[in-house]
Amino acid sequence: MKKIATFSAVALTIVIALVSCDSKREPGKVYMPDMAYSRAYETYAQRDSSIFTTHPDERGGKIYYDNKPAAGTIKRGELFPYTLSNDSTGYKMSATVANPVGEMTETEMKEAGRLFNINCAICHGEKGAGNGPLSTSGKIGGVANLTLDNYVKMADGTMFHSITYGKNNMGSYASQLDRKQRWMVIKYIRTLQPKAAAPAAAADSAAVVKIK
Repeated sequence: MKKIATFSAVALTIVIALVSCDSKREPGKVYMPDMAYSRAYETYAQRDSSIFTTHPDERGGKIYYDNKPAAGTIKRGELFPYTLSNDSTGYKMSATVANPVGEMTETEMKEAGRLFNINCAICHGEKGAGNGPLSTSGKIGGVANLTLDNYVKMADGTMFHSITYGKNNMGSYASQLDRKQRWMVIKYIRTLQPKAAAPAAAADSAAVVKIK
């Protein structure tokens, strides 16, 4: 009996060893794949389609990962989404949206100027006067002179709306500039514009009293 028990134990050990170590290059059976295979991945990296799936119907058999951020979340450091619609109503309401970027440092203003020169100066000109190379070439008309009074008085939100969705001949710059960069560029444009005229003093507008 002892020999049979010993032989059975040895045989069982050999079978277990063969099953668990059938390949030096492949791991054994994975009991908890969610812990063995991380869902984190580098941008554009290929994922093993035998392990991961983006199809909801394949949940359970594979690890489901839909590539989308959690609902209601935004990227760290990103400003809140701009939710006004691209129509006349949204354009009108944009005047009520305040610029979330406060006072900028000298370094930030230089960066805003660099972004303006790369993306805007080709049409609007280095000083925003609407005389950029494309404007003066005659190939594109109706380029806005940002130093005119109507643009000086235009609300930051309305300007942001135009940059985000495009306006007239100008296309959208939402893909070239993120939300913070668009607001920064608007801050820079304000430095190119003449200062708005100060309200006339009350004394200047008072009627002259005639001495009888």
